[in-house]
Amino acid sequence: MNLLVEHWKFDPMLVVIAATVVAHEIGLSRLAQHSRPERTRMRRRRSYVFYVGLGTLVLAIASPIDFWASEYFYIHMLEHILLSFATPISIVVGAPWLPLMFFLPVKARRRVGRFFYLSAGARGIRALGRFIRSPWVAVVLFNMAMLAWHVPALFDLAERNEFVHVWLMHGSFVLTGVLFWLQILDSPPIRPAHGAVWKAATILGTNAVMTILAMSMSVLTAVSWYPVYSHIPGVTLSPFADQQIGAAILWICGDFWAVPVLLRVLRQAAANEGSLSNVFDRLIKRSIHVRPEALRRLGVDGEAVAD
Repeated sequence: MNLLVEHWKFDPMLVVIAATVVAHEIGLSRLAQHSRPERTRMRRRRSYVFYVGLGTLVLAIASPIDFWASEYFYIHMLEHILLSFATPISIVVGAPWLPLMFFLPVKARRRVGRFFYLSAGARGIRALGRFIRSPWVAVVLFNMAMLAWHVPALFDLAERNEFVHVWLMHGSFVLTGVLFWLQILDSPPIRPAHGAVWKAATILGTNAVMTILAMSMSVLTAVSWYPVYSHIPGVTLSPFADQQIGAAILWICGDFWAVPVLLRVLRQAAANEGSLSNVFDRLIKRSIHVRPEALRRLGVDGEAVAD
């Protein structure tokens, strides 16, 4: 029981989380004044998912998980899974964008909107936003964040420097995770730019990157990568065994997020493409079977209808 109640800490990001909850609730209240009851109930249901994501973030950064992550590499990997997958997925599904926008009063909201969407002074900000929101950029940033922070020099730097650990490592996992999952999951009013086949290929490719990283830390090496875990008093687990367990968590938990989302995307793709065989043809870049409705447009016998 002491493991659950001891070593909770104050993290500066908790201030940001608390402010976000307050702003979100104010926005929900303002939206409810101008919305139909069913829309208000739908937003409230989404808010619960959003708050689960924020709660998962609190669990990762302020609970004993963060304390023990400094002692054991495998717990650090569990923390990374929470920050890169569980938290961003819940935030994206929770779709907090409109409530957070409506936190501002009408006049302030219009001024901010005119500045960011219309003014010449914000042209660079708009260009940067379009670049970051680009599907391929979001996918690359997410995978780069996961790979870069497992480079031994950067990992050890984050363990020794609180600012780097909290704001750069943790922040990049959450932010790139949100950008990544916005390309996969609906988050009203934001919709993914690409269809189900692109989503499936992206999930498979990202899962392959995580698998290769996990294999590199376990079966493809015979030494511990991280000196910061080499000399921790009281820890009897060898650094390399610790690293292997952490790699297994990254490997297995990667499948936990990939498989359910992939199945959902494949069902969506099968509905759009006509069958799963057409989906797999698209995934491996082969020619696509002609769908029955396409044949009907051409004619009963498949010949082009004369003008």
